[in-house]
Amino acid sequence: MKIAVIGGGPAGLYFSILMKRADPANEIVVFEQNRADDTFGFGVVFSDATIVEVRSADEETYAAITDSFVHWDDIDVHFRGEVVRSGGHGFSGMSRQTLLTVLQRQAASLDIDVRFSTRVDSLDALADEYDLVVGADGVNSMVREERAEDFKPTLDWRPNRFVWLGTTKPLPAFTFWFRENEHGLWRVHAYQYEPGHSTFILECTEEAWHAAGMDTATEEETLAYCAEVFAEELDGHELIPNRSIWRSFPTIRCESWSSGNVVLMGDAVHTAHFSVGSGTRMSMLDAIALRDALMEGSAGDSGEDRVTRALAAYQEARRPAVQSLQRAAQASLEWFEATERYMDLSPEQFTFTLLTRSLRITHEDLRVRDPAFLERVDRWVASEAAEQTGTAVSTSPAPPPMFTPFRLRDLVIPNRIVVSPMCQYRAEDGTVGDWHFQHLASRAVGGAGMIYAEMTNVSREARITPGCAGLYKDEHVGAWKRIVDFVHSSSSARMAVQLGHAGRKGATKLMWEGDSEPVEDGAWDLLSASPIPYFPDRSQTPRAMSRADMDEVVADYVRSTEYALEAGFDLLEVHMAHGYLLASFISPLTNEREDEYGGDLAGRMRFPLEVWDACRAVWPDEKPMSVRISAVDWAPGGMGPAEAVDVARLLAEHGCDVIDVSAGQTVPFQEPVYGRLFQTPFADRIRNEIGIATMAVGNVSSWMDTNTIVAAGRADLCLLARAHLFDPYWTRHAAHMLGYDLPWPDPYSSVSRYTPRFEFHFGGE
Repeated sequence: MKIAVIGGGPAGLYFSILMKRADPANEIVVFEQNRADDTFGFGVVFSDATIVEVRSADEETYAAITDSFVHWDDIDVHFRGEVVRSGGHGFSGMSRQTLLTVLQRQAASLDIDVRFSTRVDSLDALADEYDLVVGADGVNSMVREERAEDFKPTLDWRPNRFVWLGTTKPLPAFTFWFRENEHGLWRVHAYQYEPGHSTFILECTEEAWHAAGMDTATEEETLAYCAEVFAEELDGHELIPNRSIWRSFPTIRCESWSSGNVVLMGDAVHTAHFSVGSGTRMSMLDAIALRDALMEGSAGDSGEDRVTRALAAYQEARRPAVQSLQRAAQASLEWFEATERYMDLSPEQFTFTLLTRSLRITHEDLRVRDPAFLERVDRWVASEAAEQTGTAVSTSPAPPPMFTPFRLRDLVIPNRIVVSPMCQYRAEDGTVGDWHFQHLASRAVGGAGMIYAEMTNVSREARITPGCAGLYKDEHVGAWKRIVDFVHSSSSARMAVQLGHAGRKGATKLMWEGDSEPVEDGAWDLLSASPIPYFPDRSQTPRAMSRADMDEVVADYVRSTEYALEAGFDLLEVHMAHGYLLASFISPLTNEREDEYGGDLAGRMRFPLEVWDACRAVWPDEKPMSVRISAVDWAPGGMGPAEAVDVARLLAEHGCDVIDVSAGQTVPFQEPVYGRLFQTPFADRIRNEIGIATMAVGNVSSWMDTNTIVAAGRADLCLLARAHLFDPYWTRHAAHMLGYDLPWPDPYSSVSRYTPRFEFHFGGE
C-alpha cells in the first residue's frame, strides 16, 4: 500500500512503524509540520495494562520505549494538610520528547519517509495519490475539519482551565495537590517522567482563573503565580514552561471515523481528559487496531475495496473501547470540575472518591491493589455509621460499607441495599395479593435493608394500568398490612411505600401488552399540568388541572398517607419523577401553564410542594419521607442536573429526608445516555452540593459498585431493581462473597454451614 500519514506524533509514527513491520513493501510518508525536536507538554503516562498491549503488538518498539520508563505504583493525595497514599496502581512515565525520539529512530531504521517542517493544507492531492490517508494530526485536526460533513464531529469544550508545566521536583508517586486561596481552589496533577523532572498540570474553575488574573497573564506571570500558590509543595524546586498557555479541554467525538480512503486516529477522532492519562494510550491502540484491520483484509479485494472494508472494521473494533473510556473520562473530568463540593470530606473519603471517580476502579479493585488503604476507608465508614445511627458498628474488622446501617429520623435501616419499587401489574382494582406477598417477602428474607412497595396509586384514576396497586380503599390497607407485618416479623428489613399518580401516562396497557400504550377499552379521564398527550399520535389528551382538581388530588394523597401509616410502612415516598402527574408540573417539557403553577421553577414546583406538605403534615414526625425525582429529561429544553439540584434544595427546605434520584421517562422522544451507574453522578451532585441524603438508582447491580458508592459518599442508599428480580437473595449472596456474616432467619440457619465455591475475577483501570 501507498500510505500518507498526516501528523508525526505518537499516533502517526507508531502506526507507520506497525505497517512497515507488517509489510516492508508498504510505502509510507509521514508529514509533520513541526521540527523533529519540537514537542509540547512534558511527560506521558502508561498503565501497566496498556504497555502489555503494546508489547503484544510490537516487541521491538515495546523494548525501546520501556528502556526509558520511570515506574511507580503509588498515588499520593495531598489534602487538608495530610498525605494519603494508595498503592498497587502500576504506572510508568517517560518524557514525551523521549517517546518521539524513540519512535523517530524506529521509523528511520525502517526507511519510513518522515518529512518534518512540512505542512499539509489540503487533502485533495493526497487522497488521489495515496491508497490511504491517515489523519493523526491531533486535537486541531485539519483532516477532520476539511471533511467535517463526513466525520460529523462534536466538540464539547469543558469549562475548567488548565496549564501544562514541568517541575524539577522529583515525585515518588502520581501526585495530586489541592490548595485553596482567596481566588479559589487549585488542583495539580503531577507525576515524574524522568529522573529529576515531573509533569505539573494546574487546573481550576473559570471563576478562579479570572479572579487570579490568569486570563490576561503572560507565561512568566503564570509561572510566578503557580510557584507562589504551591511554594510549600514545590519546596524550592522550580517550575518549567514549554509554550505553557491556559487552555480549555475539548472532548471530541466523531460519528464516522473515515471518509473514502481517509481515516482518523488518536486525538483527531477522539479525546479523553488528561485526568485519566489515556491520550497516548488511545492513540497507540488505534494504531494497532488500524494495522490489524488493514492486514486482515481479504487478499482478493481490489485496493479500494480492501481499504473501505478495513476502515469499517477498524471503527467497529475500536469504537466500543473508546466509548467506554470516554464515559470514564467524562466522569473523571466532571469530578475535577466540581472538586469544590468534596472539600469538606475527610482525607480518607476524599482520596477514595478521587480514586474511584471514573467508576472504572471499585472498592474491590482497591482491596486487591492496597488492602491496608481499603481497611482504613472501611473503618472510617463504619465509625461514621456508628455516629450517624447511634448504634454499635464494629471497626475491627469493619464491615463492607454496604453492610453499615443508616438512619433517617428515627428509622435505622440495617444496611444500604434497597429493593427498588417495581410495578407488578397484578393488582385487582388496586388490591395487592399473593403475587405481591411472595415478591416482597422473598426479597426481605433475601437480606436487603429496605423493601419498596411498587408505585402505589392514590386513586383509581391515578393508576398507570388497570393492574396497578393502590391505597385508595379501606380493603387496600389490610392487603398491604399483611405484607408489611410479615416483613417486620420475619426479617430485619424496613418497608417503604411510594405514592404516585400517573397523570397523562395513565390508562395504559399492562407493560407486557404494550409499554405506555393506551388501553383500547375502559379508559379513564387523565389529568396533567398541561393538555399534552404522551404519544401525540395515539395517547389520550389529559385535562389541564383546575384548582378543584388540585384540591381533590391533594386530598387523595393525604388519604393514602393515612392508609400507609395504618398499614405500618416505615418510610413514605412521594413520586415526582418519570413524567407522572407531579413530574408533569416540574418539567418545562410538560408544563406550559401561564398561571402561578407554571413558568419558572418556583411556579412549577408549587403544586408538587403542596402535595408534599399535605402528606408531611399527617405522616408522623419520627418517620422519614423521601421524594423520587428525574434529575434530567434527556431532551432539549427539559430538566438538567443543575436544575435538579434546585428541586432537591426546595424539597429539603420543606422537610424531605432523602432524595431518590432517578432520570428520564418524561417524554417518549428522550435520548438517554445509558451505561453502568449512569444515574449515580446525579445523586452524588445533589448529596454533596446540598448536604441531603440521596439514593442511587439505575444500572446498579454489583456489590463492588454498591460498596464503592457508599464509601465514596456518592449516595447513602443503593436501589437495585433488575438484580433483585434475577436474585431475590442478592444481598445474602453479596455478604457470602465478601466473607461477611449476615445472619439468616432461624428456619434457614442450616445454610450457614453450606459454603459453595465461587470464583470472581476483578478488573479496573
